[in-house]
Amino acid sequence: MTDGLRISDLHSGYRNKKIIAGLNTPLLPRGQITALLGPNGSGKSTLLRALADLNPASGALYLNGEDLMSLPSATRAKKVVYLPQSLPQGVHLHALESVIVARRASGSVSSGHVQQEAYDILNKLGVSHLAMSYLDQLSGGQKQLIGLAQSLIRQPDLLLLDEPLSALDLNYQFHVMDIVARETRRRNIVTVVVIHDINIALRHAEYALMLKNGALVASGIPGEVVTPANLATVYGVDGRVEHCSRGLPHVVVDGLTP
Repeated sequence: MTDGLRISDLHSGYRNKKIIAGLNTPLLPRGQITALLGPNGSGKSTLLRALADLNPASGALYLNGEDLMSLPSATRAKKVVYLPQSLPQGVHLHALESVIVARRASGSVSSGHVQQEAYDILNKLGVSHLAMSYLDQLSGGQKQLIGLAQSLIRQPDLLLLDEPLSALDLNYQFHVMDIVARETRRRNIVTVVVIHDINIALRHAEYALMLKNGALVASGIPGEVVTPANLATVYGVDGRVEHCSRGLPHVVVDGLTP
């Protein structure tokens, strides 16, 4: 089986500081959300940036059997889309225009078609009312939603989202994860999302990687990754997984480990 993303002996970091050393993962499946879990400083953002060719990296990255490391940067950028925690400051474009620019960057398309496509993705995310608002006048949460629209419209094979929920309220957190899951299935792409709220990962992700100090501690379906033992090892908390009246799992933290 080659469909998906496989990371082999990946090394990456910043200048003279290595964050990830020799990371290997199982095949991350297409058509499913992979949640990237771990405490602050565990290498989650570094990993996404390495996958997106934004950090120096060595090793092997195979996407659907193709070695990403061997591709020219421009070709790789069309296959891999990375959404950082926040959009660049000072960009004075209408939200709709910024999404159109993102679509045109991914390939040729007629002007009339791309404008409708851009508006449709904004509408799907529930922010079509912001179409003619300037990016530098939006709130942090609104910018995240426009950034997600820019990412989805580029039609990547690998979608990398770094804490896309951090500035969103509860309504939009659920809405965004639902849309990302549906678009991931519909397009049959690999989606990797950094998520700090473990309960969201348990609810919305089909696969999970848990990191600590740049190393892989556990991988698999979220229910097998999020265990009391792994919570203690990775997060230093005394936690347990309970199930609500609807049978959905959630983490309860009772305290810190000694």
